[in-house]
Amino acid sequence: MTSAERDHLIREDVEEELAWAPQVTDANVGVSVVDGVVTLYGEVGTSDERVEAMRAALRVSGVSVVANELSIRGREHLERTDSDIAAAVKHVLDWSADLPADGLQVEVHDHVVVLTGAVEWNYQRASIERLVRSLAGVGHLDNRITLTKRASAADTSRLIKNALVRHALLDAEAISVVAVGSEVTLSGVVSTSAERDAAARAAWSSPHTSAVHDKIVVRR
Repeated sequence: MTSAERDHLIREDVEEELAWAPQVTDANVGVSVVDGVVTLYGEVGTSDERVEAMRAALRVSGVSVVANELSIRGREHLERTDSDIAAAVKHVLDWSADLPADGLQVEVHDHVVVLTGAVEWNYQRASIERLVRSLAGVGHLDNRITLTKRASAADTSRLIKNALVRHALLDAEAISVVAVGSEVTLSGVVSTSAERDAAARAAWSSPHTSAVHDKIVVRR
C-alpha cells in the first residue's frame, strides 16, 4: 500500500469517527492527512467541541499526530465578557459536589481561562477542565492545576502494572512502568491512542502518583 493510499484510508476512518462522536458537529469539520499527520480544519461551536474533535481523531487506529486548526464559530462566544466567563466558571465549580470548595484560582483575560491551585486526584483536575472548557465564551483553557503532594511507595510500579493487566483493552506486556518517588514514566508501543490513554489513567489512579510522563508510542 502506498503512503497516499494509507493516508486516504486514515482520512475516511477519521471522518467516520467524527460522524460517530455525538459531541462533534462533523459537518463543519474538514480532515486532511499527509504522511500520516491528520489536520482538522473548519469551525466548531465551542472550545469543548474543538478538543473532542481532536480526541475523536486520535482514537482512530494509526493516528498519532493531529494538527488541530479548528476555530470557534462566529462571534457569539465573543459576546460573553471576561466577567461573564469568570462568574460562570465560579458557578460550575461551586455547584460540583465532587470538586474542592476552595483552593482553586481562576483568571480570565481575552476569553482565555487560567486555572491554578491543587486538587487531590487527577480525575478531579480532568473534570474541572471538562466543565470549564464546555462553557460558552471560553476560547482557550490553560489548566495549571497541580496535585497535592503524595508520599512515594516502593510498590507503585507493581500496583500500576497489575492495574494494566486487569484492563481488557491493554496488552500489559507491551507497556513498561517505572516509578521514581511519586513520578511515573510509561513507555512502550500500543496500537491506538485509546490504549495509551487507558494506561495513563491507570497510572494516575495510584494514590502515590503526582506526575505521569507518558512516553508510550502509538504504532502507525
